[in-house]
Amino acid sequence: MDLALFSSEGFLYFLRWFHYFFGVTWIGLLYYFNFVQTPFMGDAATDAGTKSTVTRVLVPRALWWFRWAAMFTFLTGLTILMIRAHQNPASMMTPWGVGITTGATMGILMFLNVWLIIWPNQKKVIANAVNVAAGQPADPNVPSYAARASVASRTNVLFSLPMLFFMGAGRHLQWASAEG
Repeated sequence: MDLALFSSEGFLYFLRWFHYFFGVTWIGLLYYFNFVQTPFMGDAATDAGTKSTVTRVLVPRALWWFRWAAMFTFLTGLTILMIRAHQNPASMMTPWGVGITTGATMGILMFLNVWLIIWPNQKKVIANAVNVAAGQPADPNVPSYAARASVASRTNVLFSLPMLFFMGAGRHLQWASAEG
C-alpha cells in the first residue's frame, strides 16, 4: 500500500473528497427544497392529504440528510482550513486565503441557518403535521415557523452561488494559485 495515502497531503485529499461529497449532498437538497418541494407544496393542485404525507414522511428524511450533510461539510471544511493555516499561516493572507475564507464564512452562515433556524422551525412544522394526522388541533403558529424556515432557506440559496464561486476560486482561478 502506498504510504502517500497516510501523509498529510493524502489526508487532505480524503478530507476534500468528503467535503465535496457532503457539500454536493447539502446544496443539492437545498435546491430540491427550494426549487422542487416548496413549489409542489404551494401548488393549489396538491391536495391536503398529499401535503400532510410529504410533511410527515418525506420531509423528515430529507431534512436528516440535509442537516447532517451541512454538519459534515462544515466539519471537513473547517478541518481543511485549520490544517492549511497551520502548514502555512501566510497563505491565509494571499488571494487564495481571502477567497477561501470568504467562501467559508458564507458556508458557516449557511450552516448556522440550517441548525439554528431551518431545523428547529421545521421540527415544529413536522410535529404539527403528525399531531393533525392523529386528530389533534393544528398549531396556529405553524405558518410563522414555516415562514422563518423558508426565509433562512432562501437566504442559503442566495448565499450558495457566491459561496460556491469563492470555494471554487481557491483552486481554479489564476490569481488564487498562491495557495500554501
